Amino acid sequence: MSIPVPEPLPPDLLQETAATFGLLSASVRLQILWLLASGESDVGTLAEATGQSVATVSHHLAKLKLAGLVRARREGKRQVYFVDDSNIVELVGLAVEHHRGPAEPKTHRARGA
Repeated sequence: MSIPVPEPLPPDLLQETAATFGLLSASVRLQILWLLASGESDVGTLAEATGQSVATVSHHLAKLKLAGLVRARREGKRQVYFVDDSNIVELVGLAVEHHRGPAEPKTHRARGA
């Protein structure tokens, strides 16, 4: 019995998909998405949680926002960021679970829980 071979993907779709994986190859961006999957946050809180400067996190958030992976809304004087794509949250979760050791719990718990 032969396994069916899927149809090749269009080059533009492959390029866009590869670009998303390239964007997620920076561990700080992956960490930002992981944290935002638990709920919205501002730059200062994300900087503290990741151990990065506010300027560095702002730079990464701008890239994630430009790629359409996060969105922001104004709350007074600050910008609050959130993930607007459940598929990206699922992708990051699957990748983390793939690499997580067997001794660690397999659930993603919200910060402060």
